[in-house]
Amino acid sequence: MIQFIDVVKTYSNGVQALKGVNLTINDGEFVAIIGLSGAGKSTLLRSINKMQTITSGHLLVDGVDVGQLKGRQLRLLRRSIGMIFQSFNLVKRMSVFNNVLTGRVAYHSTFKTLFGIFPKEDKIMALESLDTMGILEKAFTRADQLSGGQQQRVALARALAQKPKVILADEPVASLDPITTVQVMNDFTKINRDFGITIIANMHHVDLALKYATRIIGIRDGLVVFDGPCTEINDDILVKIYGRSLAHNELLGVE
Repeated sequence: MIQFIDVVKTYSNGVQALKGVNLTINDGEFVAIIGLSGAGKSTLLRSINKMQTITSGHLLVDGVDVGQLKGRQLRLLRRSIGMIFQSFNLVKRMSVFNNVLTGRVAYHSTFKTLFGIFPKEDKIMALESLDTMGILEKAFTRADQLSGGQQQRVALARALAQKPKVILADEPVASLDPITTVQVMNDFTKINRDFGITIIANMHHVDLALKYATRIIGIRDGLVVFDGPCTEINDDILVKIYGRSLAHNELLGVE
């Protein structure tokens, strides 16, 4: 369970990205966060694993106050939370297999991981994760030789290899073509359904959020203005989130 209790985030330039957010996200949910650029979506997402430090309030993950964590305790938290980026965040010159193995780094000493020393069990996990994502045959291909969709699936395999409880995804399909987007979103659904992993994703494409998520959180100017099931989303709610009605191409994420 993830709980936001009166969470505020104010940046050094005075911009208040989050303004007293209160949320509870339960285990196993697939949550999509929608809103305009600059609304606070990424700040909210990245505060969960303390990539962004909140200014005030409390953010609890399984009852642990994230704001109080540092050092080893923070590393343990991050070990249980996978992170998927729009830019894939792979080491392009490394093989797919070695990229996925980096998902096991937090389980071992710095010395061993520095020299690429991983036990057999980790290597099996990496291969199983690639197989789950349907790209096992690319295991020993360099990451920079893959398509964008394949790279995102490698990033998902790396997150799976962590054995996380939660996967955070920051605009995970924004740079992908429509066909690949559907494939990757299906992968997220599979991970959520088959492994019971909580998925929390910032989504630029409103139609995808409605199709794949089970719950929508709408953010506007740092405030949660909607929180409920996809079935409750209508034009009035979208106006509340975006300030106006959205044309069809905007629902699809086309500028």
